Amino acid sequence: MSRLWEKGSALDDRVLAFTAGEDHALDDRLVRHDVRASIAHAAMLRECLLLEPADFAAIESGLSGLAEEHARGEGRVELTDEDAHTALERRLIARVGEAGKRVHLGRSRNDQVLAALRLWMKEEIAALAAGALAVAGALREIGTSHAGWPLAGYTHLQPAMPSSVELWAAGFAAEIEDDAFGIEGCRRRADMNPLGSAAGYGTPGLAVDREATRAALDFATTQEPVTAVQLSRGKAEAQLLFEVHLLMGDCGRLAADLVLFATREFGFVELPEEMTTGSSIMPQKRNPDLYELVRGRTATTLAALVEALAIPAKLPSGYHRDLQLLKAPLFRACDLARATSGLLAATLPRLRFVRERLVLPPELFAAERAHRLVLEEGIPFRDAYRRVADELALGGGSHRGS
Repeated sequence: MSRLWEKGSALDDRVLAFTAGEDHALDDRLVRHDVRASIAHAAMLRECLLLEPADFAAIESGLSGLAEEHARGEGRVELTDEDAHTALERRLIARVGEAGKRVHLGRSRNDQVLAALRLWMKEEIAALAAGALAVAGALREIGTSHAGWPLAGYTHLQPAMPSSVELWAAGFAAEIEDDAFGIEGCRRRADMNPLGSAAGYGTPGLAVDREATRAALDFATTQEPVTAVQLSRGKAEAQLLFEVHLLMGDCGRLAADLVLFATREFGFVELPEEMTTGSSIMPQKRNPDLYELVRGRTATTLAALVEALAIPAKLPSGYHRDLQLLKAPLFRACDLARATSGLLAATLPRLRFVRERLVLPPELFAAERAHRLVLEEGIPFRDAYRRVADELALGGGSHRGS
């Protein structure tokens, strides 16, 4: 097995296993994007008269075929490949011969992987935002279908104010919609073309057209200067992970409410059996594991964010192998957020609120009573507050806004 950088001496298998790590498996999701970027790069070389048309045709056909095979589950990237770039170039050469050896002119794996990763991120941003909006849509449907249903509003886990199922659902929906907008806002950093920066210092002596690859790959801008490309590594990833964590935080708080509301003591909602699990010892138990795990997995996205922030911290300028490690936390957190959104969007419509349990204790109207005294009698709010507090104390805590 010959990797792109090897010049004859064999690499110790232990070094390969440690340095490549899980990168070959992670790269499987980048193959389609790497092929697209490689074809765009080869087309640019052809237009710059750096690649013969016949060689370009062979490269385009060969790479397209490899992408189709990979999509069918064939030709996975292996540890011995080290990464997707070696796997694709090696297989391209085996398929089309000498033309395949020409595809890497004017690029490095450093800008190559970043191009594929940013193309992936642009698609992922759209999918994550859509998933968040689907959850928000399910919550708005809950509000619509339960219009007029009361629900106590809590502070410090104590009944505090009159609220409603509709208002509860609308609050979460609004914040999760805001998360979708935040995720979409991550597009700017991912929408910059890194191709042509090569290993971080351009292509000395070789006139490449960075605008051509930008247009072909539908990047919004070309990242300039070339030395900024490697300095930017980790920033788009961390920004997206931050927004993903905010989404998971809102999903976690929603899940925490549902776990509480489903307890026998509250009894506000009932979870269908297909959404719960059982106990191995207690025959009567049905457990809200789905929502408990949604609540708990905010720790995963927080850890991924911290990991992505820590990896490039204090690195000198230029490329460093440490940056390879950014893919794992990025993929892990995005996969989790998409799975969570999908589950919530599918299960929220199947919740059943229990109308007879949604009773508002009279004391929840105390603030409303104080406000009415201010409006009707013109007294200061603090005096109204004291009067209502005294009335509640004398009445044993029972007071509706009358």
